[in-house]
Amino acid sequence: MHKVYFITFGCKVSQYETDCIRDCFTNAGFTLADSEFDADIFVVNSCTVTSNGDSKSLYKVRKLRRNHPDSIIILTGCLPQVSSNIADICPDADIITGTKNRENLPALVSQIIDSRHKIVDVPEYSPQDLFEDIPCNSTDKTRAFLKIQDGCNSFCSYCIIPYARGRCRSKPIDSLVREAETLAQAGHKELVLVGINLAFYGKEYGLNLADAVEKCCKISGIERVRLGSLEPEMISDDDLLRLFRQPKFCPQFHLSLQSGSADTLRRMNRKYSPDEYFALVEKIRSIFPDSAVTTDIMVGFPLESDTEFAESLAFAEKVGFAKMHVFQYSVRKGTPAEKLPQIPKNIKANRADVMKALAEKLQQKYLSSLVGKILPVLFERETSPEFHQGHAPDGSPVKILRTNSKKSLRNQIFYVIIIESRGDYCLGEIFSV
Repeated sequence: MHKVYFITFGCKVSQYETDCIRDCFTNAGFTLADSEFDADIFVVNSCTVTSNGDSKSLYKVRKLRRNHPDSIIILTGCLPQVSSNIADICPDADIITGTKNRENLPALVSQIIDSRHKIVDVPEYSPQDLFEDIPCNSTDKTRAFLKIQDGCNSFCSYCIIPYARGRCRSKPIDSLVREAETLAQAGHKELVLVGINLAFYGKEYGLNLADAVEKCCKISGIERVRLGSLEPEMISDDDLLRLFRQPKFCPQFHLSLQSGSADTLRRMNRKYSPDEYFALVEKIRSIFPDSAVTTDIMVGFPLESDTEFAESLAFAEKVGFAKMHVFQYSVRKGTPAEKLPQIPKNIKANRADVMKALAEKLQQKYLSSLVGKILPVLFERETSPEFHQGHAPDGSPVKILRTNSKKSLRNQIFYVIIIESRGDYCLGEIFSV
């Protein structure tokens, strides 16, 4: 009996897609391996957002071949989709596919088993491509991810993803509802709607992201609906924001900023200015007073001057983000930013350290503002002997001390009074009237 093991790099969309591929294998009669050392088939779902992501994926394939010389190794995902020379740079993979037609992977494995030969199947995208609808029903996470959108039309000057994912396309609303109902029946209380450019959801059907939120909020058994990362310019409409005001909607808005400098944003080919971004944040906070605004910020983009970095730093402090993911610009071959003069590595590293220090300060300030509040917390997988841990609606991590180590609170919602903030999480106690 062949056993399959999965390794995933990258974003929540990639994690979701790995779960879909896992379903495809189990439906085809394959067995899932409990560990790498129990498997003879490996699926490496790659990421290509950064060059470091490429390196990690390729290194993992090489290591698997070294440790498991007779195994069948599959490389799939974004890296092969944008690498015309993928067969040369990854000779250790038996099967190479991109981000299309991955429901065919079990059949390709069967071909390899019958007649050992290398398979490279990476079809290109066309504007006519539809959303590849592979339902995901097997997730062991408390919060279930539900991919409802794929592709990107934005072509930011630093980003390779439109080439790895094709143009924007959406999961049909009826299919979305069926999958959400299945996840609810499996016991999931929270859905996290994710996509490559999530805010574009439904445009080809005359719908918008609020339609997806509303449908999910109506499903029995679902207690929470949360959104993944959003592009600011696509949700700036007041009426759209107000449509999110559903009782089950989690008021966490992850608005990808990238830079707080107007000049840097223009070179990035981002579609908003710092003033427009700030106006959106103010609008969100007026409509959702208990919301958390989180973001991604890049440092060291080509030609970023000391002045521009200072502007970005000041803008982040002005917004007062609840959480910031800070990362250094990484050259992506084939993008316009590749041709611009690059910032030295040591300067990028120093700027990242400064921005991360601000991120830590702002997160601690936000978490401290929650002390004394009573929040509904969905508790998740038990990983600590000391704490039960979960998340509040705004995404803030909350822990309570385990007074009974044998009792699990997983997948249950309890009201918790926040008594203290500790670094990157809040400490609370179960609230009882």
